[in-house]
Amino acid sequence: MSELKKLSEESLARPPEEVFDIICKLGEGSYGSVYKALYKESGVVVAIKLVPVESDLHEIIKEISIMQQCDSPYVVRYYGSYFKQCDLWICMEYCGAGSVSDIMRLRKKTLSEDEIATILSDTLKGLEYLHLRRKIHRDIKAGNILLNSEGHAKLADFGVAGQLTDTMAKRNTVIGTPFWMAPEVIEEIGYDCVADIWSLGITALEMAEGKPPYGDIHPMRAIFMIPQRPPPSFREPDRWTTEFIEFVSMCLVKNPEERATATDLLQHEFIKNAKSRSILRQMIAEAHEIRENQSNRQIAINQAKQLQNQHEETVSILMLILHFFFFRKLANA
Repeated sequence: MSELKKLSEESLARPPEEVFDIICKLGEGSYGSVYKALYKESGVVVAIKLVPVESDLHEIIKEISIMQQCDSPYVVRYYGSYFKQCDLWICMEYCGAGSVSDIMRLRKKTLSEDEIATILSDTLKGLEYLHLRRKIHRDIKAGNILLNSEGHAKLADFGVAGQLTDTMAKRNTVIGTPFWMAPEVIEEIGYDCVADIWSLGITALEMAEGKPPYGDIHPMRAIFMIPQRPPPSFREPDRWTTEFIEFVSMCLVKNPEERATATDLLQHEFIKNAKSRSILRQMIAEAHEIRENQSNRQIAINQAKQLQNQHEETVSILMLILHFFFFRKLANA
């Protein structure tokens, strides 16, 4: 199937329901629900985010602007947008395996070190692409790293992304997901692209251990603890190689000026020794099978409910008929 670059001008001029067939709901993203859909003109499967217009349009326009400027195999591709009544339809590249956090949740298990290295290799290439263009993602976590069916990892969900310019060298807003936030972001002392690198280190721990450090405590408490405490590390370091532990420690340096960049980390032994994407096939296949089984189970439940409702309606009609003839017989007696 040919890759879609962008929607045709003719498609963008038509109502979205004429252009797409919605297949199913995939989940919730920042600001809206995400659906799997078929682009009728080419037969390409796409993802569509439906955003209520009453949402913060300024942030949504910012997200679209950043996605429009990106052209990288490591960043989810943007195809076009529509306004439809009370919703904005944002059409994006579909990543069939879902997010890394979805896969972990479905399989009820963490990732192996080899799987993590392969996913982080692509993720770092996506971050290097953004950072060289002075863009900060600002919400790196397993839920925002998507995999396609071949195991390519892509950065997604730019709902809180920011762009650096020559006149505004550092951001000063607290935004993102607390457990993954860099200390300088929480302290509002100004930050730049390496804030994403701290979040990447937390994401590596999340993939290895199932949740980020402080994930069991209230987010507001975590916000106070992250800047005050030493950088987190592995709960069971004996389970992991020295290369992986060193890689994470290079991400989780509290002083941003001493923290490694995406370009630095791509040269780290842990990443340079990463295996091919083929090692992700079993993980993706298992998650797909579980997802299909859940979907089929839900279909069966819905069909059973429908049959039950039909049965109850039939019984009600029969009871009405019986009552009618009973009272008619009494009247004639």
